[in-house]
Amino acid sequence: MPKYLIEASYTVEGVKGLLKDGGSRRRDVLRSVVESLGGKQELFYYVFGEDDVLLVVDLPDNISVAAASLRIAAAGAASSRVRVLITPEEIDAAAKKEVPYTVPGA
Repeated sequence: MPKYLIEASYTVEGVKGLLKDGGSRRRDVLRSVVESLGGKQELFYYVFGEDDVLLVVDLPDNISVAAASLRIAAAGAASSRVRVLITPEEIDAAAKKEVPYTVPGA
């Protein structure tokens, strides 16, 4: 199952909700979202800096990630970035794959 890193930042309204609900409640809500899409939440941490939350999740496909991202963004409490995580073995396979690429102007 593909693995994704999700970096999220709360809006002012999202922070107000976090203060009201608490951190563990928000973690549990997101776990429920991931599980409803057939996935598993592997990691959830609050962080200091540009982002407020980091998650690592396993989800069946990009459509599932897009569906969750759209619903969460539409709620207006947070913005997020999603990154596909690739194992070292997948990079090995990619490095061995033939690609007919030429440099522009060559």
